[in-house]
Amino acid sequence: MSAPADSQPLLSIVVPAYNEEATLPEIVTRLLAVSEAGEIVIVDDCSTDGTPAIADRLAAESPRIKVAHHPVNRGKTEALKTGFALTTGQIVIVQDADLEYDPAEIGDVIAPIVDGHADVVYGSRFLVRKASRVLYFYHYLANKGLTFLSNLCTNVNMTDVETCYKAFRGEIIRNMTITSSGFGFEIEVTAKVAKLGVAIYEVPISYRGRTYEQGKKIGMKDGIAALWYIVRFNFLCSLEKSFRTLPEAGSAHRAARRKRR
Repeated sequence: MSAPADSQPLLSIVVPAYNEEATLPEIVTRLLAVSEAGEIVIVDDCSTDGTPAIADRLAAESPRIKVAHHPVNRGKTEALKTGFALTTGQIVIVQDADLEYDPAEIGDVIAPIVDGHADVVYGSRFLVRKASRVLYFYHYLANKGLTFLSNLCTNVNMTDVETCYKAFRGEIIRNMTITSSGFGFEIEVTAKVAKLGVAIYEVPISYRGRTYEQGKKIGMKDGIAALWYIVRFNFLCSLEKSFRTLPEAGSAHRAARRKRR
């Protein structure tokens, strides 16, 4: 997937950030080193620390960085919606502002899309075990349980629906109607791309989880909300209501692109 003549960037990276002053400069520096990255969109979700000023400074230092600020805290899903609307890339990927996920692996995550095999790719922490910090067993059980229930409803055999690294063809995620809140994005987007019938791949990634003392934010209430979202977006939301304009199916999209070349 090469950049077209109108210089549309190959890859847009959306970075939701809430009180991440300690890690935002480093994560952005590492994202700028990703060769495929054409633009980085930082969305400050009304942080109360130095995150807003850091984001603005980083944008002033690089033309590849865009920044949006929420006037009130609206949660990760709303931050992602804001970020997706600002992207222009052929591929869009999510990157948390902490250091749990390694930007050096983004090239591996998007490779199936670049090579024309996939429309959506998830970076899985469990597919093939790579370097991972050993932390909360109950989080592991919750992730596996939610993934199992999601798979049961979507009939898609995922190993890690709660992963941060989710990459999409740009027209898929920019056309998706996202209505959940908090951390509901993970379940909602999985249900909706499954309805679309596109080619979904998983790629193994490493994971350096952080503790609650280090700033981890997801909690038990988010897991409970995810159970409702599994029901809501798999059984109470149609394909037509999932997208403003239905993107082309994966195989048709690639066939049409080959004809244009």
